[in-house]
Amino acid sequence: MAGLIKREDIDEVRSRTDIKAVVDGYVTLKSAGIGSFKGLCPFHDERSPSFHVRPQVGTYHCFGCGESGDVISFVQKMDHGTFSETVEKLASRLGYELHYEDGGTGPRREDVGKRQRLLDAHKVAAEFFREQLLTPGAAAARSFLAERGFDPAAAEHFGVGYAPQGWDSLLKHLTGRGFTREELAQTGMFSTGQDASRFYDRFRGRLIWPIRDLTGATIGFGARKLYEDDQGPKYLNTPETPLYKKSQVLYGIDLAKRSIAKDRQLVVVEGYTDVMACHLAGITTAVATCGTAFGTDHIKIARRLLSDDGTGGEVIFTFDGDAAGQKAALRAFEEDQRFNAQTFVAVDPHGMDPCDIRQQKGDAAVAELIRSRRPLFEFAIRSTLAKFDLNTVEGRISALRAAAPVVAEIRDSAMRPAYARELAGWLGSEVDDVLRAVNAAAKRQREARDPNSPQYQKGQQAVHGQQGQYGQHAQHAQYGPQQAEPHPAQEAAPEAQSFARPDPNDPAARMERQALEVVLQQPGLLDAGQWERFKAARFTVPAYVAVHNAVRAAGEVPASAAAWVEQVRQELPDALRGFVSELAVTPIPARDADALAMYCRDILNRLFELQVTHLKAEKLGQLQRLDPSADPALFQQLNRELMELEMQRRALREMQ
Repeated sequence: MAGLIKREDIDEVRSRTDIKAVVDGYVTLKSAGIGSFKGLCPFHDERSPSFHVRPQVGTYHCFGCGESGDVISFVQKMDHGTFSETVEKLASRLGYELHYEDGGTGPRREDVGKRQRLLDAHKVAAEFFREQLLTPGAAAARSFLAERGFDPAAAEHFGVGYAPQGWDSLLKHLTGRGFTREELAQTGMFSTGQDASRFYDRFRGRLIWPIRDLTGATIGFGARKLYEDDQGPKYLNTPETPLYKKSQVLYGIDLAKRSIAKDRQLVVVEGYTDVMACHLAGITTAVATCGTAFGTDHIKIARRLLSDDGTGGEVIFTFDGDAAGQKAALRAFEEDQRFNAQTFVAVDPHGMDPCDIRQQKGDAAVAELIRSRRPLFEFAIRSTLAKFDLNTVEGRISALRAAAPVVAEIRDSAMRPAYARELAGWLGSEVDDVLRAVNAAAKRQREARDPNSPQYQKGQQAVHGQQGQYGQHAQHAQYGPQQAEPHPAQEAAPEAQSFARPDPNDPAARMERQALEVVLQQPGLLDAGQWERFKAARFTVPAYVAVHNAVRAAGEVPASAAAWVEQVRQELPDALRGFVSELAVTPIPARDADALAMYCRDILNRLFELQVTHLKAEKLGQLQRLDPSADPALFQQLNRELMELEMQRRALREMQ
């Protein structure tokens, strides 16, 4: 039986891996104070960033949905791999050699992580296709690229390759590199005959584009036919596999992600060559879907990269000017409400796509196409009007009825009347008439979403009974941001309900929380005396008591802050481990290292002063209950202790 990854190796991988560098591959992070970063959460849809990462302690936490953990759990959740596969992936990233043993409590290792084997197979296949593009048999592929203005450097930049015409060229290459048929069957790069015994290359005699994920790992391929005798479709993509989910894939995202985050712009085009043309023309924010419409999962990826929190950004869709292009644009319009960013559409009046424009008019014309964008709302309204004959009264009335709901969908209340006036001009109607139609449409839309309205209840009856077949989603966050009304995802899980959420208005509870934040994030700032006083302190809030006990039980603080937080997490039940992550990433209000040290010192001194105050109150109560004549020695001792405690309190107050 295969061994287990040694626990010390897991700890080493965790401490050596830069969590910010890893998270940056999925989420655009911005500074959130000294040593802290934040961005839109990759685990739930949100409009303002509540996902925090603190690299020094190797921890992330979302104050919106409660997801938290270390770099291993982050990658495991994002890539949907097992624990062992994730550790192996991160170890490979570091170039760190893992060691295995029988028994123990670590994750079980299969001979090799299945996901990593699939990624390795794709990497080898991509290299094979690139090499084949340089062979004599790939003349048609090179001609295709040259005719569209792509030189060898461009092909190399995008990893473009060629699949030979034979039935098993890639199969022989990969099996020669040690991959089994069982492994290759899961890659989507091969097809099976009717009798299941015939196993052959899926891509044959085609130009190949590698499709990569956010991290740059190849997870699939797109293939364009080159020969007339090829009976397959013009474009053939990898089918759904454990790695490749077309509704979650954007071609070019690995090359575009930095520019998207920097420029806060996303350009969505329709094909591989359009992405290439845009990037070569300087529009390095361009991506394309892979054989599917731009949908909800794509939007989630885009919003994270754009930092789509309502403070700016733009999404530009480019579509062909034909009927199919207009239909695609209107589908995009249906998803517009999911963006905070302004959405636009850029359509060439002659119906050319970016690749054609670059080929015929040059790079500047591609850039001009993007600059000529117009709001997606305007495009949707005009496309709606185009369906009617506006030269007749009947046509104008029908057009108004169809276009009014489109205008009513505009979420910006300042823009809505402006577009209503535009619509009135396009129809040649009175502005008041159009405004009434838009307001009526908006009212119907509100009623359709209002649970108390007859219209909503009627719609609910239509789907009544379907909910029973779906289980309720588990709620992750026991401890989210301290606010009056909790986010729906902040409902406490059953296992955590014994730990009530601390009252944010309670000064003592707030003090205990701040002290724990300091100890978890900056343990190196505490000297031996402070550690002893902290360990001896008495906490009152149950959740904080549990974390304080875990800190005491965690033992000596290791050199790595990330390892320290993990030690504390391991001393707690599962219900509170996410809470430790929250405390570890909560931004500390300090601008620089000196301010940080001062803040931490003041917080601890205030905690210690509070402890002294509590102890004084106990001693004073004991003194008041005591008969001095019955026990004069104890009476004098209590008075001395009270004086010493008061001196300690004053000393701590002077240090703040």
